[in-house]
Amino acid sequence: MATRIRLQRNGRKSYAFYSIVIADVRAPRDGKFTEKIGTYNPNTNPATVDLNFERALYWVETGAQPTDTVRNILSSEGVYMMKHLKGGVKKGAFDEAACAAKFEAWKKAKTQGVEAAKAKVADAKKADAAARLETEKKVNETIAKKVADKKAAEALAKAEAEAAAKAEAEAAEAPAEEAAAEAPAEA
Repeated sequence: MATRIRLQRNGRKSYAFYSIVIADVRAPRDGKFTEKIGTYNPNTNPATVDLNFERALYWVETGAQPTDTVRNILSSEGVYMMKHLKGGVKKGAFDEAACAAKFEAWKKAKTQGVEAAKAKVADAKKADAAARLETEKKVNETIAKKVADKKAAEALAKAEAEAAAKAEAEAAEAPAEEAAAEAPAEA
């Protein structure tokens, strides 16, 4: 039986979530499989992989052929690195302790790289939020300035109207007072 390590699609439309499975080459993509060894979620940044490392290593060593995407996933998780190191142990290039030390050093460097990528994404989100907040503050300031100018113009117009009304009232009172002052003098 020719076995293949491949992805089995799950999830909903436009939001794929994959299971990493061992299946016969002739089986349909979402059909019968031999074993499920992990999951892969490409919707997160960076993509989330949950892998049973020991079983993946076992299947790679027994000759199961991965698809291109699964090969990249297994490589980034260190399955092929461990296979390579175990080959060195079998040949006698170094012992198990050195193999474990080299793998842990590789895994530590890989983890630091992933953490740096996550930190970079988080910093980019913070910077984007700060930039949006700054532009929103500028827009709000311009709106507030326009509103203040409009209120000042309305207050000035109102004051001018009151002054004009007061002047008209005084002008209307002045001829009436003059007429009243002249009338008793004539009588």
